Amino acid sequence: MQRGVMYGMLAGAIWGFIFLAPRLLPDFSPLTLSVGRYLMYGAVSLAVALPFARRLLAKLTRADLIALVKLALVGNLLYYMLLATAVQLVGVAPSSLIVGILPVTVTLAGRRDHGAIELKRLVAPLALVVTGIACINLDVFSDVLLHHTDAPATSVLTRLAGLACAVGALASWTWYAVVNARYLQANHHFDGNEWSVLWGIVTGLLGAMLGAVMWMLPAGTVQASVPDTRWHVFWIVCFALATGGSWLGNMLWNAAAKRLPLTLSGQMIVFETLFALLYAFIYDGRWPRVPELLAIVLLVAGVSWSVRQHSVEPAAAPKEAPAH
Repeated sequence: MQRGVMYGMLAGAIWGFIFLAPRLLPDFSPLTLSVGRYLMYGAVSLAVALPFARRLLAKLTRADLIALVKLALVGNLLYYMLLATAVQLVGVAPSSLIVGILPVTVTLAGRRDHGAIELKRLVAPLALVVTGIACINLDVFSDVLLHHTDAPATSVLTRLAGLACAVGALASWTWYAVVNARYLQANHHFDGNEWSVLWGIVTGLLGAMLGAVMWMLPAGTVQASVPDTRWHVFWIVCFALATGGSWLGNMLWNAAAKRLPLTLSGQMIVFETLFALLYAFIYDGRWPRVPELLAIVLLVAGVSWSVRQHSVEPAAAPKEAPAH
């Protein structure tokens, strides 16, 4: 279990960077960011897979391919488009802390899975996590509620749209985390690295198809014109996202998912939130505001408590996983 927790923490540290990328590239649309990132992810994954491609193909089944397509569409393309939109509309802190409620949603979704503990033992730590999320939502609208009560409706609608996109990202990644973990635990013929590589290749193919559709649309429909120098930065960031945020991060997460019950692996996602906040505060050159600091403390306390609940005594007797 300790190794699984370590893998989950490392994945969170790497994934935290993906929240900063839309801030680094505000002149690129969320769809363009998604296509660029996953084209690179596909290329990196293909290069990594070449030495053992024959072995991978020999083990790949039709069911594996269907699962990979579903996971790539929801857990990669849809998730990152929603996340990038949220970051550009309301910022890194609110977006990362909304997605930070994943420990709650994944835990609830996996409450009947093998190795899960009784939900009543998690009520108190999960309550801390939910309170932390409430703090960051209060922070998002504090200037409207307290200082600018006559703020334009467009400002409020923009923030609501950003929060809605963050909630959409939360829903898509919750689905991915649950389905991916269950599939890996039920199918042992791929290790974490092999599954991450296959997932990357499938995602790259889907990204290429989406990019082809974008290319056929009239200029400016999806992406406004930007200088060539910005495109150079764009591809550098996409390469970093592909190698770290996608290939390496997913490999570590898959390794954690194979070793931890969903009620615990869901808690590990909070480290993505914490590292995203750390990177954002460094990038902005500021200290966290009081609601942000309170949210961080509550999230860390809630997840630490949950981990303790899993390790104090053996998990409850396994229950049959629901059909899916």
